[in-house]
Amino acid sequence: MKLLPADTYMDGVRAGDRAVLARAITLVESEHPRHAALAQEVLTRLLPHTGNSQRVGISGVPGAGKSTFIDALGMHLVGKGHRVAVLAIDPSSSISGGSILGDKTRMARLSRESAAYIRPSPSSGTLGGVARKTRETLLLCEAAGFDVVLVETVGVGQSETVVSELVDFYLVLMLAGAGDELQGIKRGILEVADMVAINKADGDNAPRAERARAEYRAALHLMRPGAEPVVTTCSALEGTGIEKLWDSVVERIARRAASGELSRRRQEQQVGWMWAMVQDGLRSALRAHPEVSALVPSLETDVREGRATPTSAALRVLGAFLPRMPA
Repeated sequence: MKLLPADTYMDGVRAGDRAVLARAITLVESEHPRHAALAQEVLTRLLPHTGNSQRVGISGVPGAGKSTFIDALGMHLVGKGHRVAVLAIDPSSSISGGSILGDKTRMARLSRESAAYIRPSPSSGTLGGVARKTRETLLLCEAAGFDVVLVETVGVGQSETVVSELVDFYLVLMLAGAGDELQGIKRGILEVADMVAINKADGDNAPRAERARAEYRAALHLMRPGAEPVVTTCSALEGTGIEKLWDSVVERIARRAASGELSRRRQEQQVGWMWAMVQDGLRSALRAHPEVSALVPSLETDVREGRATPTSAALRVLGAFLPRMPA
């Protein structure tokens, strides 16, 4: 990857140059040690120009139609004069490490809009269905003038609550007519969701979607008394319910901003981000440590064959990495 001067990244992103924005995102996503210092310089200089978007995370059960929903929502927002960035986190291939699904191809209308920018990224096995550098990509999109950032997660289970740690509003898409809806509730997700939207509320499925909405409202009233999320229905296919849904998102974010909750939430997210990066750095340093690298193969064999407990093996790894720690 050919690097550009920091000023070129800075000026190009601020000017909304999509080619430079793409290269800046590739820079912050790079694992090459030589790229890290330049990436952080660019991000630090752009930081004063960030924070002005509405950040919305979108998860959903398989088949709920996340990409179709985002395509419909994005078109609605563009029609209202917004500039929309979509960070679509795709599952990673365990063989190549690349993105499997390619969400951009499933947002056909939005991908053609000049006021929209879609960036697919492989999750690279990151817990929570969120790419490791999603936070930094989000900041770059804000600096480029996008005032709505939608983060679509992989959609693989309860670990997706991680996305709530980098957005202002967390929306979960559900599907009616696919069995007992209450059996499909992921408690971890719904404990942090700000909205549950039953998609595909159209045609013969509309009555089932309405029944599902009532069931979710009742269940969430018991699960989160006094703080239950908005529960609504919509049809991404027909475009119905999208405007009402977005109005609810804007109203909730505005209330949080007025009370100071939004500012506090973002501040805590920044601190959480710092510690996440510390942990990430420690994991990388641990695996690269020469004594640890020499020790691990035999320890793994001992654990597999029952000659050592996982705990004792872990303590030996940590002892090699941190000599003062008793093994």
